Amino acid sequence: MADIVHDFLIHAPPERVFEAIATGDGLAAWWTSRSSGKPDVGEVYELWFGPEYDWRGHVLKCASDAVIEWRIEAGDDDWNDTRVGFQLEGHDGSTQVRFHHLGWPEANEHYRVSCYCWAMYLRLLKRYVEFGEIVDYGQRLEV
Repeated sequence: MADIVHDFLIHAPPERVFEAIATGDGLAAWWTSRSSGKPDVGEVYELWFGPEYDWRGHVLKCASDAVIEWRIEAGDDDWNDTRVGFQLEGHDGSTQVRFHHLGWPEANEHYRVSCYCWAMYLRLLKRYVEFGEIVDYGQRLEV
């Protein structure tokens, strides 16, 4: 199995970062085209990337302003049963973010593309939280 991990700092408090990663509006500002869900263990998020990419994420872990993790269901074959999550730790008004996408079946081409895409999307998360910047969904991997 293969995993994707990224650690980075966002210059904003954990509650602002958590809102961006755990609410439908927050997720749609930097990752999905639209999303909905409730940040509670056992809840299911709708993660919509387009007509052929209407995915679900089942909440496995959640603690307000600190952690959220989903098990991807009804997604791409390589993504199904993988775990996407964030751990947040506040430091002097900033937040250390520890991101993971665990359990890829293999380090295939889709995995390698997703490594790149996650880095790009996480950069947009940082820009969204720090500056309120929202990039049009169709342009997110081009900026």
